[in-house]
Amino acid sequence: MLRYIFKRVLEMIPTLLIVSIIIFYFIHLIPGDPVRLVVGPDATSEEVSMIREEMGLNDPIFIQYMSYMQGILQGDLGKSLKTGLPVMEMFENRFKNSIYLTLFSIIWAFIIGIIIGTFSAVFKNKLPDNIGMLTAVSGISVPGFWLGLILIQFFSVQLGWLPTGGADSWKHFILPSIALGAGIMAMIARFTRSSLLETLGSDFIRTARAKGLREMIVIPKHALRNSMVSVVTITGLQFGFLLGGSVVVETVFSFPGMGRLLIDSIAFRDYPVIQALLLLFSIQFIVVNLIVDILYSFLNPKIRTISS
Repeated sequence: MLRYIFKRVLEMIPTLLIVSIIIFYFIHLIPGDPVRLVVGPDATSEEVSMIREEMGLNDPIFIQYMSYMQGILQGDLGKSLKTGLPVMEMFENRFKNSIYLTLFSIIWAFIIGIIIGTFSAVFKNKLPDNIGMLTAVSGISVPGFWLGLILIQFFSVQLGWLPTGGADSWKHFILPSIALGAGIMAMIARFTRSSLLETLGSDFIRTARAKGLREMIVIPKHALRNSMVSVVTITGLQFGFLLGGSVVVETVFSFPGMGRLLIDSIAFRDYPVIQALLLLFSIQFIVVNLIVDILYSFLNPKIRTISS
C-alpha cells in the first residue's frame, strides 16, 4: 500500500510542474501592463522602466519563471499589486473560510445524497423513488446563483433567520453551503441509486437474502458498502471542483473566500494574486484526486495490483 501511495505522489510532481508553467505563461498573455497598475497612469516613462526593472519584468520569461518557482519553494507567492500585502497573508483567512464552506457543503450533500439514493434504489419505481429522483433532477438543474438568491430572499429578507453575507459565525455558512452543495447532493443521489441497483442484482446479495438475512442488514452492510466505490470517487472529484468552483456562490453571498478574492483580483488585474490562486486551485484538485485514488484502492484492492 505504501508503495502505491509513494508512486502516486511521485506522479504528482511532473503534473504540478506542467500546471505551474501553463499558469505562469497564461498570466503573461493577459493584455495590460501590471507596472501601470502599480505606478498609476500619470507616471513617467523613466518611473515605469525603473519599476519594471525592480519587478524583474525585463528579464527573459524563463528567468522570470525560475525566480517565481524559487519564491514558491521558499513560501513567497509575491505581493498584491492592489494592496501591497504578501499574497500568503491575504490567503490566510480566506482559505480557511473556503475550506470550511466546502467541507460543510460536501458533508451535508454526501449524507443527504446517500440517503436519497438508497431509498430510491430500495423503493424502485415507487413514491420514494419518484420523490428522490425529482429532488435530484431539481438539484442538478437549478443554477447555484439562482438558488442562492432565492435562499437570501426567503430566509434572510422575509424571515430574517440567517445573514446574507460574511463569515463571522456558523450561521453565515448555512445558506452558501446549501447553494453550493445542492448540485453535488443530486449527483451523489443519482450515482448511489444506480450503483446500488446494480449491486442489489448481484449473486452475493441473492445469497445473503437466501440465508435469511434481514433487509436492514443486507442493504447497509453488504449492498451499500460494495456500492460506495463509485460514489466515493465522484464525491472526491466534486470536492476538488468545489474548492475552486465556489466563485459564483461566494460572490452572491459576499462571502470572504478564495473565489470572491479571485473575482476581485481579476477586476483589478492583480496578476500575482490571480496567478497564485490558479496555482492553488490546481494543487488542491490534484491533491484531492490523489486522496480519492488512495481511498479507491482501500475500497478496491485490485486497483493497487493493477497499478503496481
